Amino acid sequence: MITIRLNAADVGRIRFALSPLWETMTSVRALSNNTARSVHGPWLQKVRPTIEGDDLTLLKALIPPYGYVPDFLTPAPPRRSTSFESGLAAVAATPLDLVADELGRLHTDTPHPLLPELIAHPEAGLERITEALESYWRRAIEPDWRRMRALLQEDLAFRLDELASGGLERLFRNLHPSIHYRSDRIEIDRPYCCDGEPMTGQGVLLVPCVFTWPAGLAVTAAPHVPTITYPPRGLGRLWEDRQDATDSPLADLVGRTRAAIVSHLDLPMSTTHLANQLGVSAPTLSVHLGILRNAGVVASRRDGRTVLYHRTSLGSQLLAASTSLATTA
Repeated sequence: MITIRLNAADVGRIRFALSPLWETMTSVRALSNNTARSVHGPWLQKVRPTIEGDDLTLLKALIPPYGYVPDFLTPAPPRRSTSFESGLAAVAATPLDLVADELGRLHTDTPHPLLPELIAHPEAGLERITEALESYWRRAIEPDWRRMRALLQEDLAFRLDELASGGLERLFRNLHPSIHYRSDRIEIDRPYCCDGEPMTGQGVLLVPCVFTWPAGLAVTAAPHVPTITYPPRGLGRLWEDRQDATDSPLADLVGRTRAAIVSHLDLPMSTTHLANQLGVSAPTLSVHLGILRNAGVVASRRDGRTVLYHRTSLGSQLLAASTSLATTA
C-alpha cells in the first residue's frame, strides 16, 4: 500500500498536468510490455522499424520493464500543459548528486552494464540521457503527439467536471479503482510504501498518461513533487482507424468537407490541427465548423487560448448510421 499523507496546504494544491516528456518515458516501458495485439499494437508496429539504436538501448537501461525508474527523469510540469523542450531542460538541470543517487538505486534494483559509467560520471551521463531522450522523442512520440494530447485534454475536461460536480472525493473515486482518497491522505493499492510525515505544501500532481497502460498507475514520491500517473479515459480509441465518410450518405447530405470534419473528430482538435489534417484553410474550415455547430453535430470548448472542437452524440449517431448504410448498400 502506498500512502501519500496530506496537510491542508497539500489538499489546496492538488492539480493536473500533461507532459510529453512523461509520455516519452512511459512509452519506453510500453515497448517491453505490449504486443502487436494490445491497445498500443498499431503504434508499436509503426515505430519499431525506426527506433532501434544506441539511444533506445540507453533508455531501456534506465526504464526497465518493471520496477523502479529514476524520478528525476519525470520532473513535475510547472503548468497544466508544457512542451517537451521545457521538460527536457528540467531533466538537464537535475543536481548531479541526485542523478548519481537515483541511478545508484536503479542499479541496485535492476543491474545493467551501462549504469556504473553513468553513476561514476553523472555530468556526462546526464548529457547522454538528455540526448537519447530527444532523439527518441523525435522518432517515436512527436509524430503522434497531437493525437495523444487531444485524448489527454479530453480526459482533463472530464476530471475537472467531476471535481466541480462532486469535489475531491468524487474526483478520486472515479480516477482509478486502486486510488482511495481520505481527508488527510491518498491510499494506493500498490506493493511499495512511501508512507511518511505530512508534506510541506507541495501538493499532489495528477498526470494522465497514454503509455501508463497496461501497468495502470505510476507514483513518484519525495523528494520530488508527489505525482500519480494514470491512464486516461477512452484510451481504446487512440489508435483506431478513422472512418472515411467522404464517400458516404453523410457526404451526400452535408457535403464531403463537412462529412470529413465529422469523421476526423474522434478526439477534440483545434481549428489549426483539423485544417492541417484535412488540407483546407483555417477560414474555410471555420465556416464549416460554424454550420455543424449550429446544427448540433459538433461542439466546442476552450482549453486555455485554444478552442477545441469535438463530435457530439448526434454527430456520432449520424456518422455510425451513414457508415452502416454505406456498408449495406
